[in-house]
Amino acid sequence: QVQLVESGGGVVRPGESLTISCEVSMSLSKITAMAWYRRQAPEADREFVAQILYNNKRDYAESVKGRFTVSKDNSRDTVFLKMDDLEVADSGVYYCKISPRLDPRDYWGEGTQVTVSS
Repeated sequence: QVQLVESGGGVVRPGESLTISCEVSMSLSKITAMAWYRRQAPEADREFVAQILYNNKRDYAESVKGRFTVSKDNSRDTVFLKMDDLEVADSGVYYCKISPRLDPRDYWGEGTQVTVSS
């Protein structure tokens, strides 16, 4: 059973920075894609935020490009999302998703809450 545990969420003010983490219970070397999504309201769908592939190729949603940075540490089997210049609109529950190389299923974490408020 693959498990993902997000951490690092919290309450920050607009313009501040925050880094959230996703610890994975399998080797990142066996994963094709690692992504971050967020749900900004209970009734909303999860929206794509950022992704890093096994070869370190990165993609970002337009709304976070230039402010957020996704990275990974293979030695710790952990994926990070560094969020700079946070805006109130960035508030929500952030979820980590992985797509293993030899498994057709995606796996999700339980999420971590990020609140940006003045």
